[in-house]
Amino acid sequence: MATKPSSSRSSQSGIPSVVGGRYKVGAKIGSGSFGVIHKGTVPGTDEEYAVKFEPGNTRMPQLFYECKLYRHLLGGTGIPAVKWYGKEGAHNVMVMDLLDKSLEDIMTSKKGNKFGLKTTIMLADQMICRMEYLHSHDYIHRDIKPDNFLMGRQKKKGILYMIDLGLAKRYRDASTHQHIPYREDKGLTGTVRYASINAHRGIEQSRRDDLESIGYVLLYFMRGNLPWQGLKIDNRTQKFKAICEMKMTIPIETLCKDIPREFGLFLKYAKELPFDAKPDYFYLRRLFRSLFLKSGFTLDFVYDWTEDKKNDRREEQAPSGELPAPATGAQATPSPAGVAQQAVPQSSGMGAGSAARAPSGTGAAASAPRGVARNDDRAHPKQPSSRGGSTHQAGGLKPSSSAVNTAATRGAHSGKRP
Repeated sequence: MATKPSSSRSSQSGIPSVVGGRYKVGAKIGSGSFGVIHKGTVPGTDEEYAVKFEPGNTRMPQLFYECKLYRHLLGGTGIPAVKWYGKEGAHNVMVMDLLDKSLEDIMTSKKGNKFGLKTTIMLADQMICRMEYLHSHDYIHRDIKPDNFLMGRQKKKGILYMIDLGLAKRYRDASTHQHIPYREDKGLTGTVRYASINAHRGIEQSRRDDLESIGYVLLYFMRGNLPWQGLKIDNRTQKFKAICEMKMTIPIETLCKDIPREFGLFLKYAKELPFDAKPDYFYLRRLFRSLFLKSGFTLDFVYDWTEDKKNDRREEQAPSGELPAPATGAQATPSPAGVAQQAVPQSSGMGAGSAARAPSGTGAAASAPRGVARNDDRAHPKQPSSRGGSTHQAGGLKPSSSAVNTAATRGAHSGKRP
């Protein structure tokens, strides 16, 4: 579970003050079952990083495996960069990009605890693109949840980053693309709230399961909750069984009541995919992009929380007894141009890496899972080796011509062209 930043490092004995010969270790900004995350800086510069520590004597170490995977994904949009990895004293250490809040942190701090349609569609497009990129590099994630998607910082604040590949698994051979065999004797891996039905049933996970989990996450954003949250069942096994039964029996139409039908179509498509089938990512993105245009939205990368901050500032500046002036800007003008095709690969500037989620205020690039204790069954499977794969990249929605200047001034973009 994430914790608030600490002013010292006394809470975690043995944490070195400098790692990698140049990264100064500062306040603790997160923690989880893996270890702790501290903020790191390079003296004499304004560079800030997340420094992830894992005990060197841990029974099932994951940090090195995670580092290899992020480097395997080098160059992908929304993949944080690993700056350094090694052993310092009694710890395995990884230094990576510092990111902003996770989608879970943002949503639970919002009034109403849910996202609007425009924000959800912009996030959906990027999440699909991240999955396509990961899958094209021969791996599946297996732990899709809002905690594992973080927003970028500063000029990259509009980009959604995917983190925490500790449970990722190779699903096909990099050279032959031979798919792993179908099995029905697997334990549940991932976060129960968003796990696919097949994962509940012990069926080997594949690309379809990542997509089904994304479907549940998107409904969570739109609804503010899922029907199987908060079940009062003390027995862990019985609780997981009850959640699975609810996922199997509640009709998609009921789940998506008062929500645009595209969300139901997405979930239906994911559930009906054969085990080893390649998803039609273009079709899935098109579902939401068409909805985006139909709803008259402009792709300016203004999210709900961006508007919340603007409204808060207007309220602070408004004279006593007066309401703030209504918001104006690109969002009020529908985009005539539509949303263009996917972006091309980025240079290595976006990098590869692990990511750590920090508490409110500052983000990190490594995962410090929230809700693991109450809602998570995180297995630790045998870790496959990391090998080369496809270099295809899908960056996400591209701004229409009418919104380019607005997006540029906000420093938010879906990806750079080489």
